[in-house]
Amino acid sequence: MKLQQIKYILGIVNNDLNVSKAAESFFTSQPGVSRQIRLLEEELNVEIFERHGRLLIGITPIGNKILKMAAEILDKIESIKCVAQEYANEEHGSLTIATTHSQARYVLPKTILNFTNKHSAVSFHLKQGDPYQVCELVSKGCVDISVASEAMEHFSNLIILPCYSWNRVVLIKQNHPLAKELPLTLEKLSKYPLVTYEKGFTGRCQFDMAFKKANLEPNVMLTASDADIIKAYVKMDLGVGVIASVAYDLADDSELVSIDASHLFEDCVTKIALRKGTILRSYMYDFIELFAPHLTREVIDCLMHRGNAISQSPKSHEVLSIPHL
Repeated sequence: MKLQQIKYILGIVNNDLNVSKAAESFFTSQPGVSRQIRLLEEELNVEIFERHGRLLIGITPIGNKILKMAAEILDKIESIKCVAQEYANEEHGSLTIATTHSQARYVLPKTILNFTNKHSAVSFHLKQGDPYQVCELVSKGCVDISVASEAMEHFSNLIILPCYSWNRVVLIKQNHPLAKELPLTLEKLSKYPLVTYEKGFTGRCQFDMAFKKANLEPNVMLTASDADIIKAYVKMDLGVGVIASVAYDLADDSELVSIDASHLFEDCVTKIALRKGTILRSYMYDFIELFAPHLTREVIDCLMHRGNAISQSPKSHEVLSIPHL
């Protein structure tokens, strides 16, 4: 059994059983990858993949077990590399973060600025996607850390670290009739066309649940994946906006009126996700603590050792302060 064969079988799974794409990702030929997989199956005397002719169409039950152990082996190898790198030069390396638009646009810039000033020798990379994509990237080991508020519960191999809680504001144009109907209620909101996040984004689940519990049907006129588009729609007078409070900027959005809506909806929690078994380098601990000061190295190590993180929202003294809240 060769290490390259283990990488190949995992590469095939990560490329939806497409051997050609897997071969391209390894900068080698498709026949070469297929031959190595066959040699591995012959050595083990089992079939890892189900086939229809030359096509791979599934994974056998024993194949699932082998793939799980293969992933653990590669994780251990990466951990060994990280330990060696840390020992050789703890100030050099790279850090790749996956996150959503709202986090990248409104929350992370200050943390990234402080981090890059402190660790100028670390190469920093930022990837964006929807919550599920962001979590999938860290689950597969494609990035070091993910930052999101949704979808982490779908991945059993992640350590989840709660960072800060947040809620929403309602945005209206100047002189909108809703401004005269304060205090704000869900019933009053339901009378107007609403512009908010798409399902699966930025606390949309809590938004829908609040109206459902109140036996009301929100008139959601338009949806978008990020707050900038929602605000643009509101400025065009297409509806009343409901966005994360962190996404409202008084300087940039001065033509809009912001109304606190935290009494209408349950808090959401932004979390950091790490892949189980990850060996964190010193600068990775620093990034997490810069983003969420209550997540010290000691706290992170404790949670990583337990293999599970606290699932409830952080206590009030643990919540990260967002400057424009």
